[in-house]
Amino acid sequence: MTIAEVAKKYELTADTLRYYERIGLLPDVARTAGGIRDYSESDCRWVEYIKCMRSAGISVETLVEYVSLFRQGTDTIPARKKLLLEQREQIVARIEELNAVLARLNWKLDGYEERMLHYEERLK
Repeated sequence: MTIAEVAKKYELTADTLRYYERIGLLPDVARTAGGIRDYSESDCRWVEYIKCMRSAGISVETLVEYVSLFRQGTDTIPARKKLLLEQREQIVARIEELNAVLARLNWKLDGYEERMLHYEERLK
């Protein structure tokens, strides 16, 4: 697949894909004889993984560290798992924060019309 096709498929820009490759998040993508990037299925799986992790809020720096460890082999499995567990804890904390915000918003919306009517009547 070309970079344009991959960008469209994963809703990223070509610049983002080039950046991911430049900083080592993506393996070196093979090129055609004419120098055009030719993304393999494996490359696309990496793009999908990176996009998933980024949408979860995982930093590019953490992903670079994870990918670097991955490339070092199976001896790094404990370190990789530790990174993912740390990220999971951060995501759980964010979910808890968002649930608290949602609960407050729901409380404000519950009976909103009746409360607003009361305050609007006082303005007359």
